[in-house]
Amino acid sequence: MKMGLLVFMRNLLLALCLFLVLGFLYYSAWKLHLLRWEDTKYDKLGFLLKLDSKLPPELASKYANFSEGVCKPGYASALMTSIFPKFSKPAPMFLDDSFKRWARIRDFVPPFGIKGQDNLIKAILSATKEYRLTPALDSLSCRRCIIVGNGGVLANKSLGLKIDDYDVVVRLNSAPVKGFEKDVGGKTTLRITYPEGAIQKLEQYEKDSFFVLAGFKWQDFKWLKYIVYKEKVSASDGFWKSVATRVPREPHEIRILNPYFIQEAAFSFIGLPFNNGLMGRGNIPTLGSVAITMALHNCDEVAVAGFGYDMNSPNAPLHYYESIKMSAIKEVSAALTSLAKDMPMPTEGDSSPGNPTDLSMDIPLGTHFETPACLRDRPLNPHAQTAEWAWMDGLSDSVPLGGRKRLGPGLSSVRTLLWTSSGTQQ
Repeated sequence: MKMGLLVFMRNLLLALCLFLVLGFLYYSAWKLHLLRWEDTKYDKLGFLLKLDSKLPPELASKYANFSEGVCKPGYASALMTSIFPKFSKPAPMFLDDSFKRWARIRDFVPPFGIKGQDNLIKAILSATKEYRLTPALDSLSCRRCIIVGNGGVLANKSLGLKIDDYDVVVRLNSAPVKGFEKDVGGKTTLRITYPEGAIQKLEQYEKDSFFVLAGFKWQDFKWLKYIVYKEKVSASDGFWKSVATRVPREPHEIRILNPYFIQEAAFSFIGLPFNNGLMGRGNIPTLGSVAITMALHNCDEVAVAGFGYDMNSPNAPLHYYESIKMSAIKEVSAALTSLAKDMPMPTEGDSSPGNPTDLSMDIPLGTHFETPACLRDRPLNPHAQTAEWAWMDGLSDSVPLGGRKRLGPGLSSVRTLLWTSSGTQQ
């Protein structure tokens, strides 16, 4: 009798334990499912999925009393944080003499950091001695910035006066101003470039602007040191095309862009392959995307103009300053598609750089093909990425977005931010 009772109690306890285990597993699975359900409002990078042109209620209330055209302090960063909670505003625009202590970049090699470049950067900064904008711009309580791209969508739009109205006008590479003021304005605050993209004709430089290096490889920093100290530039220093040998700027007018913006544009905003933090095919952002990232951290309002390519208009200009048509892109793309599939990746130590260009085409190293006549005299960057067409399309208000799948995880969000924070149309 007693033995039977013990057996019964044992079986009851075993059944109870089994019930508790099953209940715990069920509860855990339910919680995990609930969390996954809740997290679906963000994409894999952390961007809010459902966006529209309306401001979040808290921002609409905060900025409700600002009249149209009045700069709204903190607007871009507040809106960016609302759609991308991981966004952290503090990020200096340029490197300064404390660059060795910047945790975000010190452990990454170029273009995503400064590892291995300490001596070159220190030598450059010891000559420039200036690491900020002008005192007048730094003292502004609210700063409005515009990034001017090189796309043909700017042609015949007469946006020049509107562009010049911004506090900070950022231009890229060698895009000219003289002769195009009606469409692109005449004001330049920053000209961001790298050796191969820099203006080579001295007379084409603006009188008043900062020359800003975006360093994508160690040779870029070496080149800037030559420029700052007015030393002879060697054409065999690992550049993929001819470079400027002089820049008509005094050392105090030269800056080094914080490489964190290249890192954030590539990995956080666009979602390009991390590749252990090393530069490789498929993870180099365009210079335009880098400039926009910089502006989001350092400007209260951000606008863009001249980004995007209207693929539906084959006779439209590729860039606002030249006669090459959009149809040239399809010709080159067709030639590249059949060649790029089985080409080897560049090996470590390859002297060919990985800088972004306006053409943004993925051309494997060592590739030779019959280029369309209109592009035969234009050197193409061997590492620029096809994927970056998407970024440029995503920022163009004259080109349909084409869907999130093409644009990449965070691009629609950033595009919406830029549109609602300025309303500048291309």
